[in-house]
Amino acid sequence: MSRVKCFGLTDKGKIRKDNQDSFIIEKCEARDCLVVALCDGMGGAKAGGVASQLSNKAFVNYIFSRLISRVNRSLNYESVLRAACEEANGVAYEYSQFGEEFTGMGTTIVGGVIRNNGSGYIINVGDSRAYHISRRGSSISQITRDHSLVEELVKYGAITPEQAKTHPQRNIITRALGSEPTVQADYFTFTLQSGDILLLCSDGLSNTLSDQEMLRFAKEKPDPERLCRALMEEALDRGARDNVTVVAVMR
Repeated sequence: MSRVKCFGLTDKGKIRKDNQDSFIIEKCEARDCLVVALCDGMGGAKAGGVASQLSNKAFVNYIFSRLISRVNRSLNYESVLRAACEEANGVAYEYSQFGEEFTGMGTTIVGGVIRNNGSGYIINVGDSRAYHISRRGSSISQITRDHSLVEELVKYGAITPEQAKTHPQRNIITRALGSEPTVQADYFTFTLQSGDILLLCSDGLSNTLSDQEMLRFAKEKPDPERLCRALMEEALDRGARDNVTVVAVMR
């Protein structure tokens, strides 16, 4: 069986003083899979970074503990990912109550489990995205749906998808981990065929490069590391006004 390959990069970008993004990649030999997660923090330099790091670790640790548990031989991935998201939300929310400097902190999250047979399970809160790229079919599709103000405006026909890309309020999200005691996440499944790529990114990338530009780079770069480095270099060359994080998983 071909094993999935993975690589990730994060950068504070050209404008921001701090990097509030984070990502984690963990191999789980027991279940023959990868656990990946990406967070984009908000709420001031210190608070946003704390929310991102804490939530990411809580999310991945919860999933990993269930994957290696001797009790759970068969797994309901949706239940595991939703519970992991609640765990991550609870950690961030409790931390936000500690002091004034943490009030209002929160983070997006996109992450899940990718098995070596190509089966994938993803959950998201906020506007960090997961894309499915087929190099053989020369196609890119967004798996996740943004929890953002402009996504709601597009949904109800107030603006077009093209207008959403340059809308002045495109960075306002409608859901985040840590902002409320509970959170509603969206769950998705997908399958990677041989040569396919799962691309996770923060809005620092998706607001800088179009989907078709990401696809073009994926067709040119034959492995996850070269793809991530090329996407990051392009985002930075274009001025990267936000933190930029990208994770690529290739089967």
